[in-house]
Amino acid sequence: MIRESLFYSKILLFGEYGIIQDAMGLSIPYNFYKGKFHFAEDKYSDSNEHLRTYFTYLSYLEVSGEAVAKLDLAAFKKDIQSGIAFDSSIPQGFGVGSSGALVAAIYDKYAVDKIDSENINKGELSKLKAIFGQMESHFHGKSSGLDPLICYLNLPVVIKSKEELDTVGLPQETAESKGAIFLLNTQTPGETQPMVQIFMEKMKEQGFRKMMKTELKKYNDECIKSFLKGDFNPLFGNLKHLSALLLQNFSPMIPEGFKDVWKQGIETGDYYLKLCGSGGGGYILGFTRDYANAQEQLKGYELELVQRI
Repeated sequence: MIRESLFYSKILLFGEYGIIQDAMGLSIPYNFYKGKFHFAEDKYSDSNEHLRTYFTYLSYLEVSGEAVAKLDLAAFKKDIQSGIAFDSSIPQGFGVGSSGALVAAIYDKYAVDKIDSENINKGELSKLKAIFGQMESHFHGKSSGLDPLICYLNLPVVIKSKEELDTVGLPQETAESKGAIFLLNTQTPGETQPMVQIFMEKMKEQGFRKMMKTELKKYNDECIKSFLKGDFNPLFGNLKHLSALLLQNFSPMIPEGFKDVWKQGIETGDYYLKLCGSGGGGYILGFTRDYANAQEQLKGYELELVQRI
């Protein structure tokens, strides 16, 4: 019998691409999607096959002496042979942490001397992030470890710098909360690696590097500070600048059919869109002061409510 442990999806509200450059980040759990281990009737399900490949990667890390986390790989191998699979509703390639939830679940089940998610200090947060960064690199080529960390803790985390992160409380919604954070579904998955590659190419240009270090960092960090205070006037002012900067400088990460609706939001102020994860497809993240009006303006698009503000 498997102990029932659910791992939820996550949303990086602020900081995509910016956290690579030491901007702040804010990530929250999104409990609409989740995953858990189970033993499948079919011992060779697709999920089981993926776990076999992943087991090979983790074994290589252990044998080469590079593994940051001590895992009970013998138990993992035995479970794989018995048909274990990760049953997940989290869509892949949508920027909501499908690989993060899997990594968190494997660490939770097989880690030796596991860091307890219920009782964690700042030093352990950084250590866990490093463990998860290495474990998730199998899926994306390079990982900050943040997605699995959020999925493991199921708490909002603020990234103040590469080394400093902390759990935080979010502003509470009230009866008067007309605004919202929402997801806009592009209906096509995005792939992280090609998008990160485009970003790395752009980072070779001096002008782009300067924009990242100054403007993008400034608006991104101000958004986080005002959001956490529940101070929505400056939040929406900064969001407008951030949305425009992304449209101007991250055009390849915005799917073709969504550039006009992105621009329309900036021009009307009815809503502001930004990247959710690496972009290129999947979800686009939206913020609005009036969700009913935004739904009207975005009629014909599939929206999901994340949180009232």
